[in-house]
Amino acid sequence: MRLLMLHVDAFTCTITQKGRSPITEMPSTPSMHIDDGLLVLANAEDGDEADSDGVAERVAQEIRRLASQLKLREVMLLPFAHLFADPAPPEAALSILEAAAADLRSGGLRVERPPFGWFHTWDLQAKGHPLSRVARTVRPAGATAPQPRPENRSSRTHVSGQPRGSS
Repeated sequence: MRLLMLHVDAFTCTITQKGRSPITEMPSTPSMHIDDGLLVLANAEDGDEADSDGVAERVAQEIRRLASQLKLREVMLLPFAHLFADPAPPEAALSILEAAAADLRSGGLRVERPPFGWFHTWDLQAKGHPLSRVARTVRPAGATAPQPRPENRSSRTHVSGQPRGSS
């Protein structure tokens, strides 16, 4: 799963129309909002379903770690299939997002998760500091880490189910 996490002063998303996904969750409200929180754009990738529970757990760990560093209690976990070209099947993506959101909530964070399968308008006020924009890649256990391009080494971290240095 690919994550792009933004420390925001405020973020609001409002549903505009159904997307192209074969899965569409019914919205409970047309808009969702967080203040001084973490906006997480999340894209499950093809292959993540091989270890969906492990991926969801490691996604929650990454989000929790950054939220703790920034002393934040609010998270907006936004399905965002536009980050990369090889998305997971929608059922798998939704399952991973739901599990990660539940894990974060059980850890005491307030989590908003806009409904899957919709387009939104955004009202975004982002902060500007060294941890205000963080990218992470979380892979299934046993997956090999993609090699980052040299210019991106400082801004991306790969998280797999394998300890560093193990084969």
